[in-house]
Amino acid sequence: MSIKIALLKSGEQVVSDIKELMSEEKPVGYLFKDPETLTINKSFLVSDSDTSVEISLSQWILMSSDRELVVPRDWVVTLAEPIDSVLKMYKDKIDAKDNQVPTA
Repeated sequence: MSIKIALLKSGEQVVSDIKELMSEEKPVGYLFKDPETLTINKSFLVSDSDTSVEISLSQWILMSSDRELVVPRDWVVTLAEPIDSVLKMYKDKIDAKDNQVPTA
């Protein structure tokens, strides 16, 4: 499992288990497994100019049941390691999704 944050050309930050897709030994894209959009909400506190940051994760493509999606290489600007709190939040959410009992 290689959980990364992908910054896309659209400006979206997506947290996912990401694998590079190769064709004839050249990278052509990425496979995103369980992608979640990372949303950052900043609020500024009046005292001492402190900044508070609230982070939320939401399913990247809300109306899809696909858990694996292919993203062309030219749509990914960069990949980065998530900070520990984001990594834990993502793993907890995916573990909860994996443990859901399907309803009929």
